[in-house]
Amino acid sequence: MAENLAPEKRHTFVHNGQKVFEWDQTLEEVNMYIELPKGVSTTKLFHCTIQASHVEVGIRGNPPYLNHDLTHPVKTDSSFWTIEDGEMHITLQKREKGKTWSSPIQGQGILDPYAADQEQKRLMLQRFQEENPGFDFSQAQFSGTCPDPRTFMGGIHSE
Repeated sequence: MAENLAPEKRHTFVHNGQKVFEWDQTLEEVNMYIELPKGVSTTKLFHCTIQASHVEVGIRGNPPYLNHDLTHPVKTDSSFWTIEDGEMHITLQKREKGKTWSSPIQGQGILDPYAADQEQKRLMLQRFQEENPGFDFSQAQFSGTCPDPRTFMGGIHSE
């Protein structure tokens, strides 16, 4: 049931006609996906530094491909990166579980209001599913504005 509330598709950030990265989010994390250049697929060639409010990604010995502040702070001890099938996958653990991010990178590729509302609704349903595992919320709908999943009805109780 919970898999029905997973992100349906990735959001794409395009700059000057070129795809920079794709991303999606869950209640607890934001995932960034960067397509690697052809022939460059070993982790030894790349560097990725994840700080509480900043991310830097690049090929060693070259200027960074990404060097930006994050939209919201992350937990650095549980954020990480991997390379698989020609793609770098960066997992950013949200410091505020349930916070709806409009983009991973501050001021870049921000979701339009409709897409942001759809993300908030999906995260709210993920929260309901997590708190009520015996129920299926995959077909639930909201009428009107969706409440903030982080603060609705007393908020999310983090470990």
